[in-house]
Amino acid sequence: MKKLVRSNSQQMAFGVLGGIAEYFNIDATILRLVFAIAFIFSGGIPLALIYIIAIFIIPNERDSYQ
Repeated sequence: MKKLVRSNSQQMAFGVLGGIAEYFNIDATILRLVFAIAFIFSGGIPLALIYIIAIFIIPNERDSYQ
């Protein structure tokens, strides 16, 4: 069973988007581009808050037991 974790191998800032990309088996670069475009068009604040919350909620890959 796959577990959603922050990625260490696909990490740019905190590994949140890399972890989500690994979980859904998609390219992390594509997800980052979609996130950046959504960030611009949403005004930034809502997605920034969601990203910050995800940093604290999603466990790090090296800290999770698999």
